[in-house]
Order: sequence, then C-alpha cells, then structure tokens
Amino acid sequence: MSDGRQPTAEVQMIKGILLDYGGTIDTNGLHWANVLWESYQNNQVNVDRDAFANAYKFGERALAIKPIIEPHHVFYDVLFLKVEQQFAFLKENGHQVNDEAIEAIATECNLFARTTVEKAAPVLAKLSQNYPLVMVSNFYGNIQNVLKDFGIAHYFQAVVESAVVGVRKPDPQIYQLGIDSLGFLPDECVVIGDSYSKDIIPAKELGCKALWLNVKGWEDAADHEQKISVADVEITDFDQTPEAIRSLD
Repeated sequence: MSDGRQPTAEVQMIKGILLDYGGTIDTNGLHWANVLWESYQNNQVNVDRDAFANAYKFGERALAIKPIIEPHHVFYDVLFLKVEQQFAFLKENGHQVNDEAIEAIATECNLFARTTVEKAAPVLAKLSQNYPLVMVSNFYGNIQNVLKDFGIAHYFQAVVESAVVGVRKPDPQIYQLGIDSLGFLPDECVVIGDSYSKDIIPAKELGCKALWLNVKGWEDAADHEQKISVADVEITDFDQTPEAIRSLD
C-alpha cells in the first residue's frame, strides 16, 4: 500500500565540470614533453634528454610571452612554431639539429593529438548530456580554433583561456573564473586534469572536487602518496571519467 508520498529524487552533488585541455583531452594524460621527446627520437633528433628539457621550457616560455601564435592557428601550427622555438634554442646552445625535422615532428604529434581527441569525443558527449562543461586551459589565444578544428568545441558552454583572461595556472583564479561561468558553488564542481600542481592543487584550494588523470608526467617533485591524499579520485584513462564522477555524487 502506498502512503501517498512521491519518491525522492536523487540529489546530484556534482553540477558542473571544469576540464583541462592540453595533456588531458589531447594526450590522455601524457605530458606533452613526453610526446614531443618520443617524436624527437622517432625523427633522429640527436640531443640528450636534459638538452631537450631545457629547449622545451624555452619554447613554452617563448610562446607564452611573445605574440607568435595567432587566433587563426590550428594545433599543427602550434606544434610547428613550438618545435621551431625549441630548435632555435638548441642551435644557439651548440646542438646540431636539422630544421627539416620540425615539420615531421609537428605532423606526427598533430596526428597523435587528433587521434586522441577523437577517442575522447564520445566521453565529452556523454558528460555534456548530464553536466555543463567549461574548459580551463593555459593556451595561446587560439584554443577556440583548435577545438573547432578537432570537432569538440560544441561540448563546452564556455572556455577560460589564459592568454585571453590574463591569468595562468597554477593560479587558482583561472579556475575561479570557470566556476563563475558555471554559476555553481566550488563544491558543486569537479576539476579534471593531468597536472597535479596546475590542476589538482588549485581545484582543492578553491574547494572543488578534483579528478586526477595520472598517467605520465614529466617532472613533479611531490611524492606519490601526497598526491593521492589530495585528489578525490585518480584515473589512468580519460574513458574512466564518467564512472569516476558518478563515484563523487
């Protein structure tokens, strides 16, 4: 016999999702330094890992502070210009590198990113059916064109891009802008990213839930146990995201 009461609807704790892009959606958790380093090996660029690491850091800084990337550029252009900066640094520091390898590396890495994004797209589609998605990314002013070219722009209701808003990770303020665009409280949002220092720590400082895609970083001083204790959930494949979010509800 019914007592006349309606069944209580399940309360959904997570109302919105903040997603990192580079190293999360486009590499499935591999740090981009690892992807580029492997491509250096594939294309016989004979420099040691330390020299590459220094060139990688130089290239990242150069693209962040100089107007090299333009809004119309797609991801292949970003990769080409990034590797071009790396090669310039290597040559200036006495390394012999062949500029013909720049195009080969950019082409190889762009194909890797495109293939990985295609695999991530069904996950984004599934998430977007249940939650509003906002991308929060350290990028160069052209992320909208990259997302459009890769066919995933329509999954995001907003994009917070460092070159546009003037704030970069790990500053928590860039994630606060994403929270504000959702219109929810921090504890109603989950941040998903591959970088412990740039995604997970800022998320927890703001009071968000944090889902860490922990696959293969490049350099990270914090020990593994400390990381686990801060992230709410740890996954090893972007495909695991929907189930991991359900575990937080």
